[in-house]
Amino acid sequence: MFKKILVANRGEIAIRVMRAARELGIKTVAVYSDADKEALHVKYADESFPIGPAPSNLSYLHIPNIINAAVQTGSEAIHPGYGFLSENHHFAAVCQTWGIKFIGPPADAIEKMGIKAQARQMMKEAGVPVVPGTAGTVENMDAAKRIAEEIGYPVLVKASYGGGGRGIRVVESSQQLGEALERASREAKSAFGQGDMYIEKYLHRPRHIEIQVLADEHGNIVTLGERESSLQRRRQKVLEEAPSTAIVPDLREKMSEATVRAARAVNYTSAGTLEFLLDEEGKFYFMEMNTRVQVEHACTEMITGVDIVKEQIRVAEGLPLSMTQADVALQGWAIECRINAEDPEHQFRPSPGHVTQWLEPGGPWVRVDSGAETGYQVQPFYDSLLAKVLTWGRSRDEAIDRMRRALSEFKIEGVKTTLELHKQLMQDEDFCAGRIHTNFLAERIKGA
Repeated sequence: MFKKILVANRGEIAIRVMRAARELGIKTVAVYSDADKEALHVKYADESFPIGPAPSNLSYLHIPNIINAAVQTGSEAIHPGYGFLSENHHFAAVCQTWGIKFIGPPADAIEKMGIKAQARQMMKEAGVPVVPGTAGTVENMDAAKRIAEEIGYPVLVKASYGGGGRGIRVVESSQQLGEALERASREAKSAFGQGDMYIEKYLHRPRHIEIQVLADEHGNIVTLGERESSLQRRRQKVLEEAPSTAIVPDLREKMSEATVRAARAVNYTSAGTLEFLLDEEGKFYFMEMNTRVQVEHACTEMITGVDIVKEQIRVAEGLPLSMTQADVALQGWAIECRINAEDPEHQFRPSPGHVTQWLEPGGPWVRVDSGAETGYQVQPFYDSLLAKVLTWGRSRDEAIDRMRRALSEFKIEGVKTTLELHKQLMQDEDFCAGRIHTNFLAERIKGA
């Protein structure tokens, strides 16, 4: 068993990992930038270590500083959380070089699945359905036009590297293709250092369905059902739930089998997520694999009783998974609302500032994962997520009713938040009936 783990992250996910470690009797080390010296994750950890100035490229993304912190504190392993260095295959390899266990998949698995055009081709070869599109990246404009014509407009041009909705454009006609490719490539190169692009068919009103997978170093692979992540704003998830109203047992089994094939194809270990698009005819297509713990992993935990972060730690220690597929049972329904420090009335622009009041909801079957508190300073340097509010119910209706109550109890003052948006969603007739898709918010909310 590990004696000490360094958590290379901040905010709610850092605290989430530390809680799992504490239950396992493992000491934790928090790292912090100059801006986060008084942050809650720093207070929660057993010890802490400074890693640089506020900008993330000088602190949370600065690999030498992270490794130095691990060495100086005697940490045996590093958990990257999500975001920052969590899907950086170079960081995973550097950890191995220094004799520090990376609590995540092998570096080569991260690299294979991180190049999306390559991952798409690998999945196709593994028998996982993919959206019709290019076999690799687009070589030139003539090839792009030919491929788009063959697929049929509208199409998506997508960056081969990166994620988070950046480097993606919807193209309705050949006249738009050149400009869309150029802008998306430039955006991707700025964000991820690579501008390679690929093209695939655009699905108008699909659902975004993801399958949670766990795999250990002994060849055991377990799937934990699906999550619905269709409610998005500019391809950034806003609300998630598990299971999905669109998935029947037979379809769940087929998607889970495809996920296992994908994991085996890249010798995957640790926690991961296969993301799929589900069209209106019930056909599913591979979109990408997230080689890390997801923001929305807690939805799955609430309907399965499996602590995904603990399983990650167990796998990193060389232990087998604590359950088999036969042990996995989905019970009830879970909903997660992401509460961001953003102003919905002004196109969701970030709202940094001082939190003057913070009162979280409570009661039966309510979970709040957060790194904020009264007096917390919302920084302009990092992601705007303040808290994840989760509710569980025996049915979807009960989970929604409980979420309405929980959101009404949540009091945040001092910064603008998306709290009211989620209250509106809980009253939306189509949402409550499960009639949702990836364009749901864009069709209802200005600026979404």
